Amino acid sequence: MAADKQAETKGDPRARIVDALLALAAERRFEEISIADIAGRAEVSFADFRDAFPSKGAILAGLARRIDRAALSAGGADLDADKRDRLFDALMRRLDAMAPYREGLREIAAWLKRDPIAALAMNASIVNSLRFALASAGIDSEGMAGAIKLQGLALAWARVVAVWLDDPEPGLDKTMAELDRQLTRGERAVAGLERLERLAAPFKAIALAALEQRGRARDAFRRRAREADAPREPDAP
Repeated sequence: MAADKQAETKGDPRARIVDALLALAAERRFEEISIADIAGRAEVSFADFRDAFPSKGAILAGLARRIDRAALSAGGADLDADKRDRLFDALMRRLDAMAPYREGLREIAAWLKRDPIAALAMNASIVNSLRFALASAGIDSEGMAGAIKLQGLALAWARVVAVWLDDPEPGLDKTMAELDRQLTRGERAVAGLERLERLAAPFKAIALAALEQRGRARDAFRRRAREADAPREPDAP
């Protein structure tokens, strides 16, 4: 299996570029890694590099998709478990998928702390990955409430990853404890959000009805204005 994976990587310029960036990130600061460095390490031409990725940030998005595929392929949700346990398992599978890249990810995480604009750009990729993690655990993430859940989970995930990067235990005891703590906080926040949604539901219905009535009144006004401006037929003699 490892040999097959290596052969697949060797024949895929995109995979080689991702691997090259991670290897270089384990050796030096992210800001010091140039496109030429990555192309040289990956043994690809600049033309092939440009076809594969437009920037270093895009390479990180490619890495995220690789990790997503590995985590989502590792196993399905236990339907007998509750949603919290299913999400816990889904996120632990994601950490397992990240394990081979831990050294490079440590520097990438440090770089994101040094570059808030890059961190903001990466947030969209992380949120999208977590959307699939929630879906694999049978948790809805649609609508405004879902967007709030996702962003809250992204913040919690950043704290979990920070612990994981420096967790010396093979069993990841500290990481699992932090993940459990963050999910507990998340449950409380989601429960509060759902209560707020229930309380706001009547007001939302009233607001929608008012907007609909205003729209009907606007349409009626425009219709009358068009009729008033329309040329009239002359009266018959």
